[in-house]
This record gives sequence, C-alpha cells and structure tokens, in this order.
Amino acid sequence: MASTADSTPAELTHDGPRLRVLIVDDHDVVHWGLRLMLGRQPWVRGCLHARSGEEAADLARRGSPHVALVDLFVGEESGPEICGRILEASPSTRVAFISGAGRISAAAARAAGARGFVPKDWPADRVATAVRALGAGRSVFPEATDAPAASLSPRERDVLELIATGATNAEIASSLHLSPHTVKEHASAVYRKLDVRNRAEAVQRAQRLGLVG
Repeated sequence: MASTADSTPAELTHDGPRLRVLIVDDHDVVHWGLRLMLGRQPWVRGCLHARSGEEAADLARRGSPHVALVDLFVGEESGPEICGRILEASPSTRVAFISGAGRISAAAARAAGARGFVPKDWPADRVATAVRALGAGRSVFPEATDAPAASLSPRERDVLELIATGATNAEIASSLHLSPHTVKEHASAVYRKLDVRNRAEAVQRAQRLGLVG
C-alpha cells in the first residue's frame, strides 16, 4: 500500500495516533456496527456519523476527521460526489469508499479523491486494520484476488459500454456478433449485478462506479 504524509495532527497513544472517523451511510445498522467495532479500538478517538452529503460536509468542516468511510450510494447521492464535498470541507481527511454490493475500481476511486475501498463483507478486524492504515496515511484497496464473484465479465462490460451509447439490443448484437437473445441475457446479468432495474439506471450507476465514461 502506498504511503503519504499525514497532514492532520492526531492525539497520540503508545501505538500511534488516535483517530477521528466519519461514517457516511444511510443505513442505521451500518452506523451501529461500525461505531461499535471502531469504538472498541484504543486508537480511535471518536466516531462521527452522517446520512447525507450535506451532513458529511458539515461534520467534516467542524470535526476535521482523519478518516471518512463513505458508502458508494447514500440515498440518491453517489459516494464520489460526497467524497468531493468532504475533501472540499476538510482537505486532509482520507476518504475510503465502502459497499456491500457495488464495487469501484482503484483508478476511479483515486480519481474521485479517495484513498481506498473497503468491502462491507470483510471481517471486522480487517476493516479495523484498513481504517488504521488509512489513518497512518496509506492507501487501502483489495487485491485483484478479492474481486467479487458478481463483478462484470468482459463481455458484460462490452454490452454495458454499448448500452451507455444508446445502442439497441439489435445494434449491440450486430456490433458484438452475438444473437439478440444472448445480448438480452448479458444485459439482464448487468442489471442484476449493478442492482438496477433498467438501462437508464444501469448507465447512471456504471458512470458513478467509473465503469463507463
């Protein structure tokens, strides 16, 4: 993991700095679970919690958290959008995206200003280790071997990219030399994996995740 300089002073323990952590998610159980787990860590000074980008930016401005854990989708807002608001309010905060279903590439996360991505299905001790690493100025991204089984296949990505251009199933089939039925199956798989209902939602979510331009 890459190291960067720590520009925000933190209260020190014998083992390193005590961190202020901001959790941005719109699910109560996530707030409860992360706050309970992190609150038990001797190197955590306190946890702030927000359920919207506006709340997150306000808390970041007032509390200057060392680390912020931001869900990829908070209501109608996207994690990258909220990340930008947090960094505008508190440039020294190190943001990591979290998610239980969606994924974002390291390149897309870094482009949004984040320092990491933490899947919610990681064990609690691994999540804690990731937060501490972020607080120490390091980046945290899953290795390639951690790629979820639900990630899009190369062919599904091809279909998604053409969907994003507005191409019809027949046009996609002609472009990729597939049958319309096969294209429909790939499109259905894309909708399922992105947890969306239609083409418009698929394109919107793919753009937020950095899967298409």
